[in-house]
Formats: sequence, C-alpha cells, structure tokens
Amino acid sequence: MASTDVFMTYMDRIVKILMQRLGCDEDAAHDSTVEVIFTYIHRPARYDPDKGRLFSYLMQAAKHRALDKRRAADARARRDQKYGSDVEHGTRTPKEALEDLVEARLAMNRLVERHILKSERDWEALRLILVGERSTERLAEALGLASLPREELKRAVKRHRDRLMKLLERFGKEDSDGQS
Repeated sequence: MASTDVFMTYMDRIVKILMQRLGCDEDAAHDSTVEVIFTYIHRPARYDPDKGRLFSYLMQAAKHRALDKRRAADARARRDQKYGSDVEHGTRTPKEALEDLVEARLAMNRLVERHILKSERDWEALRLILVGERSTERLAEALGLASLPREELKRAVKRHRDRLMKLLERFGKEDSDGQS
C-alpha cells in the first residue's frame, strides 16, 4: 500500500478513536498517529500480516505512543511543579547544603569536646539526622535499637531523635549566647 494510501485510509479514523477512547487532544492524537504511520512506512517489515489487520497494528501502536506522550507530559508537569515549589519554598543550593554539613560537623565536634554528646550511638544517629536521613530503620540501627518490635522501634527512634534535636537546639542557644 502506498504511503499516501496509508495516510488517507487510516489517519482520520485513528485520530478520532484516540480522541474518543483516550481523551487525547487533537494535536496529541494527530502527532501520535503521524509518528506511527511514518514508522510503518519506513519499516513495513515490523508489521506481520499473519498477526492481524494493518489497522489494528497501527491503532495499537498509536494508542501506546499517545499514552507514552501523556505519561511524559505528566512527568514533565510534576517536575515543573516540584521545581516551582522548590524555588518558592527556597530549596537550598548544593553549596548551602555543604555549608550546613560543615557547620553540623563542627557543632558535633564541639558537642563531643564538651562531653555533651557522650555515646558513640548518639553521635552516629545525630550525624545521620543532620545529613537528612529519615529512615526509622537506619536511625534504629545507629542507635542500637534494630531488634525491637516495629511499633516499639518507631516510638523509641522518635524519642531518641527528639532528645537529640532538643540537645542540639539547647547547645546551639548556649553556643550562640556564649559567642555573642
């Protein structure tokens, strides 16, 4: 079948079905169908007439192409929305995050030097918290609580996390008051 015949025969039918069944807008349905027909014209051997009619083959391929385009557009919209949200909420740059990490390391060293942070487990848990670790399991492992039952583990990790954050907050206040 000549390329113009394929376009004339199937183009409008497939576009119309994509719009009706998938809810595609006309541009997306048209683009998907054109891409599929061009692919067929350039590589007709990919179509096996023993497996079904040409219309079914093109329709299925156009449907998959349209769904792929929709997923890509949705993912792009989510990325854009996240980026906008990050910008709006003032997400920190990598340099600022690194500076925070260095500051946290210095603060932890001062906690150890002043014997405020005595336990190696507390030190490791606080290090994980300061680098952004949120996993209950990882914090439990650092605190030596991994053997507790799940619900008890969650409560214990939260209690230790809150205690360490309060300690850090108190130390930060004392440290800034002493340096003022």
